Amino acid sequence: MKQSLARAAVAAGTAAAAFGLTVAPATAVPSTVWTVTPPGPYTAKNVGNVTLAATIPMTCTTSTAAGTLANGTGNPAPVATVDTITFGSPASPCSSVLGNISVVTGTPWTVVASDHNASTGVTTGWIDHVHATLSFGACRFTVTGRATATYTNSTGVLAVRSTAGELAVRNPVNCGTLVTTATRPTFRGDYLVSGGRQVVGSQP
Repeated sequence: MKQSLARAAVAAGTAAAAFGLTVAPATAVPSTVWTVTPPGPYTAKNVGNVTLAATIPMTCTTSTAAGTLANGTGNPAPVATVDTITFGSPASPCSSVLGNISVVTGTPWTVVASDHNASTGVTTGWIDHVHATLSFGACRFTVTGRATATYTNSTGVLAVRSTAGELAVRNPVNCGTLVTTATRPTFRGDYLVSGGRQVVGSQP
């Protein structure tokens, strides 16, 4: 009986192949083509306060960034670099309930696009390679990782909305239990990008 069933299965497979009934491999999803208009250097400035939270909220009333926007291809794909970014200034430092905060960034960071909604003109993605060292008093620690972000064509605003777990604390020094490697920092803020840039993702 087993041999008969085996012969039947082989015969059925042979017949299916003969009639072109074999299963075709799945078609790969085409890469998204990202078009930035116009590409090139940009500057950005915060709209409203920028908040950095690592156990305690830290508020920056001023933050600026600069880099280069470029076309790209892929799912996802880089569409911009953040070559410089500052938090606070000598006249208006970032602050918290524990006093002023010093933020020193390590760049470049990368803006990555992963999805585009043509009806709303909103591109979703994240900022990668985030690296910043924060200090207040004797406490010092470094934040690394990525932060979820969206860009809206109609407003020219890059909205950073990181969630807990995207960023991590590295090398805390003299922070006690206030900031540890188990702390999950967040980074939130809106940045107005110069030049009325348009970012569009389309399938070829």
